[in-house]
Amino acid sequence: MTKASPIPPARPIIGEDEVEEVSRVLRTGFVAQGPETAAFEQEFSTALGQDVISIAVNSGTSALHIGMLSLQLEADDEIIVPSFTFAATGNAVALAGAKPVFADIDPVTFTLSPESVESVITPRTRAIMPVHLYGLPADMQALTSIADRHDLFILEDAAQAHLASVGDQQVGTFGTFGAFSFYPTKNMTAGEGGMITTTSESAARLMRLYRNQGMEERYRNEVIGLNNRMTDVHAAIGRVQLRKLPEWTIRRRAIAAVYDSALHNIVTPSVPDTHTHVYHQYTVRLPGATAQERDAFVDTLKVEYGIGTGVYYPVPIHRLPSLTDLHDGRDLPETEAAARECFSLPVYPSLTDSDIDRVITAVNTLAGAR
Repeated sequence: MTKASPIPPARPIIGEDEVEEVSRVLRTGFVAQGPETAAFEQEFSTALGQDVISIAVNSGTSALHIGMLSLQLEADDEIIVPSFTFAATGNAVALAGAKPVFADIDPVTFTLSPESVESVITPRTRAIMPVHLYGLPADMQALTSIADRHDLFILEDAAQAHLASVGDQQVGTFGTFGAFSFYPTKNMTAGEGGMITTTSESAARLMRLYRNQGMEERYRNEVIGLNNRMTDVHAAIGRVQLRKLPEWTIRRRAIAAVYDSALHNIVTPSVPDTHTHVYHQYTVRLPGATAQERDAFVDTLKVEYGIGTGVYYPVPIHRLPSLTDLHDGRDLPETEAAARECFSLPVYPSLTDSDIDRVITAVNTLAGAR
């Protein structure tokens, strides 16, 4: 019997359209930040369906960092973030000279718990940074209400949530700024890159300064800036991918719906009625599992069934050596439980129906034997 091909946990989709556009830009001889980047920024703003300004940068981390710099924070300022996320969320706060304060998550959605956020607010708190984790928007109504009562900024880490929305409003348009990533395995890619979104002209001007050595006019540096520009080569890829994103999102949601109806003995994602989940990851949990039991489960899926998975995130960022000294010691029980129990199944648009059936059969077989 021929062994079935492995199913990787993620798979970037790069087609001939992207290759042709990169070749076109290269032939122009102009590959730095230029007209292609400007066009990508405009098209991204249009895709959000709101009156926003988009600023392209070289990574999602740069988007977070520059967004944070535009707030011109002071050393004792605090930004509330989840710990169940990628390190870049906390890193951006620390790199901007402020302190990340870690709040717990909602155990159902994996996004910031409004109750936990409220409990860690102090006179030094300046902002709340929800992460729209796995492509599911955070509870923006509750978090915005808290921010309004305490006169705080809302800063959105939307790195995984392209086209996700609450009602008719897209993520990246609720806060002072939003930050998106175009890393190769995101729902769309630019090869690498990021985008900052804001409705503030003054904030947008600062962001453009910070991404370009502090200059708006050459050799007239107004602030101490960075070289975090996006190239036109990457923007060309992003423009093609942005056009394909709606169709890919429909496919991701359709795969998730099949999983929802067919998977048993594990906890599948729960989506509020008002939210549109775009399934950057289809994340499930093994209730009551230890980290070792979860790891054994995903190892078996890979070794015996050829199915790749991802564990996002096995170590909460408040326990990383780089950030642990900034944590106040507060317990985050829901974060710790999710880090033990969660793993993500393949959900990328190029999965075939037979791939999906293989995933369902393997997961149900192993989960049923627990």
